[in-house]
Amino acid sequence: MMTRLETLKTHLQAAFGQEVALSEALGELTLEVPAEQWFAACTKLRTDPGLRFESCVDLCGVDYLTWGNGTRVVRSGQSGGVQRGRYAVVLHLLSIEHNWRLRVRTFAPDDEFPMVASLLECWPGVNWYEREAFDLYGIIFEGHPDLRRILTDYGFIGHPFRKDFPLTGTVEMRYDPEQKRVIYQPVTIEPREINPRVVREDSYGMGR
Repeated sequence: MMTRLETLKTHLQAAFGQEVALSEALGELTLEVPAEQWFAACTKLRTDPGLRFESCVDLCGVDYLTWGNGTRVVRSGQSGGVQRGRYAVVLHLLSIEHNWRLRVRTFAPDDEFPMVASLLECWPGVNWYEREAFDLYGIIFEGHPDLRRILTDYGFIGHPFRKDFPLTGTVEMRYDPEQKRVIYQPVTIEPREINPRVVREDSYGMGR
């Protein structure tokens, strides 16, 4: 008798073909989808009777800039393969009807201008999730009707969850008693070493 996970895998292969890019880890399946098929694949995940992922629990961005010590795997031209770049969008889906979960991931094809299709037509609840991913990672969701920042301040420059964004930020805000208003100015925090000694020093923790 097949487990629920094996049954889900069989249904995914029936819907997307035997060469579908599926991986399993820690009792969960991850489906990787090319960016150009993102909207169509997610629509199928929601509407296919054998899948019925009615609910999108979460959507988030990921920056793989330093993944694997800065080496990012690129698989292109393979059957069922997905072009992997720096920025990814990850979904966590739930099928209430079938009582199973799925992680779905796609990679934006352009690292300089990361963009994927919006999924608002599939799951209206991703509205704020997509705005958050845009705000924090700079990922553009094509077709989103109100793609603007949701967490950072007005006039914020950059995207703070990108791996190359400075930990101290680029500007700081303070109240100026002479001008009697809040002003922005360049960051005055002095840079310091943030890597722990166990990373910096090969001999750290060894006997003296």
